[in-house]
Amino acid sequence: MKKIKRALISTWDKTNLKNLIKRLVKEKVHLISSGGTYKNIKRLGFKCLEVSEFTGSPETLNGRVKTLHPKIHAGILSKRKNKLHKKDMTKNNFKEIDLVVVNFYPFEKTLENTKSHKIILENIDIGGPALVRAAAKNYKDVVVITNPNQYKELIAELIKNNGSTSLSFRQKLSKEAFAETAYYDALISNYFNNLLGEKFPKKKILYGSLIEKLRYGENPHQEAAIYSFFENINLVQINGKKLSYNNYNDIFSSLTISKSLPKNKGTVIVKHTNPCGVSINKDKLKSYQYALACDPTSAFGGVVSCNFKVNVKLATEINKLFFEVVLANGFEKDALRILKRKKNLRIIDVNKVKLVDIENILSNFNTMLIQKSDINKFTKKNFKVVSIKKPNSKTFNNLIFAFNVCRFVKSNAIVLVNKNSTVGIGGGQPSRIDSCNIAINKMNKFQKSINKDEIIAASDAFFPFVDGFERLVQAGVKAVIQPYGSINDKKIIKFANETKTILVFAKTRHFKH
Repeated sequence: MKKIKRALISTWDKTNLKNLIKRLVKEKVHLISSGGTYKNIKRLGFKCLEVSEFTGSPETLNGRVKTLHPKIHAGILSKRKNKLHKKDMTKNNFKEIDLVVVNFYPFEKTLENTKSHKIILENIDIGGPALVRAAAKNYKDVVVITNPNQYKELIAELIKNNGSTSLSFRQKLSKEAFAETAYYDALISNYFNNLLGEKFPKKKILYGSLIEKLRYGENPHQEAAIYSFFENINLVQINGKKLSYNNYNDIFSSLTISKSLPKNKGTVIVKHTNPCGVSINKDKLKSYQYALACDPTSAFGGVVSCNFKVNVKLATEINKLFFEVVLANGFEKDALRILKRKKNLRIIDVNKVKLVDIENILSNFNTMLIQKSDINKFTKKNFKVVSIKKPNSKTFNNLIFAFNVCRFVKSNAIVLVNKNSTVGIGGGQPSRIDSCNIAINKMNKFQKSINKDEIIAASDAFFPFVDGFERLVQAGVKAVIQPYGSINDKKIIKFANETKTILVFAKTRHFKH
């Protein structure tokens, strides 16, 4: 047990500070503080010694140097049972500091609110992290608090132990303190990497805040949790059970597709991270119905993502089937009431979620594979018509829609489309022709009444041989979009011209391994 006799308090976030000060004063702890925190404590009516008076040195450089003083750091770092430390402390008339309460300048929030490099630099805390690291290192003698959320815990510890703290308590707070400084430094490192355009620095530092611990991972024997690089992932759950690891995987896959579609348009149905139906029909109900019709069997137990606000008609239709999750850019009041009839259905408002160019990270065997996300919007400039037969504007837009969906299907991927809706999806196969057959079989099974004169196909990579392309043409496909790059590209173009098939080449491959 260690009695707290003297505390240094320097906080940016002064939430609930009064409650902590009241307890410390009751325990007869001497308070030291500086700047705004000192003024705040005095305004609350408590006695407090200013840092400059404690050290005998004034604050300098417009407040940049306040606590960076040997009297402060010796008071924190001194080992109470070390004879040489005791001797130095006595010789220099230094006083021991038993509690450090510090939280940092709001660097993360500053990044969110401004792009001014000057302002951002001024919000890099120096003294705060130095104090925290010193106190955390010397946890055998010193308590360190880095977040207002820890005040209640500290107060309870002091009440329980008559103004003292246990070693296990101090060690726990030390661990949390080092996590806080590491997170803070990682934010700063990442900022400078972005500022200098350093996409892959020699040392890559990851950081994240725990969103929640999950019941389990992909399987019940695997532990799991979700972290975020930002304070809020903007998923607002309105109803239903807690989200699982697999739910999150499907949700992120669904959102990546739906947020890539035209504004306030499009329905996506995902199962096991793969789309099993997508439609951008402008009618909300039809958009859902066409997406479902692509593969109603696979849709069972999947995730529905609507890139618009859900109305009553659509909610009624969705409730006819079993889905794990429904995502939308908001819900009409009555639509929400209908969906809530299923108490376990996870209903999530994703109106504030934005599709941003981020890093995708895959970790295996103690390594990290990092790449930029593949979410850039397509335009006609990204493609080149190489066949004699040319697509009209409507067909070209359909081809681009198909290719956009195709890049989010696990490779090898084939997507068949009719009138802005998928009618067959095949993916995740070692053979591209197998994916062709899966997509065609699904179309023939579920699409009995479509006009096959309007079927178009997208492939996420080039056809290495004519056989896959030929299989699509035999199934009624009238236009194909694919990346170029095969040594057999000329043979593919020749076959397209012989069969009067429209062929469009993408200038870039879009492969999801």
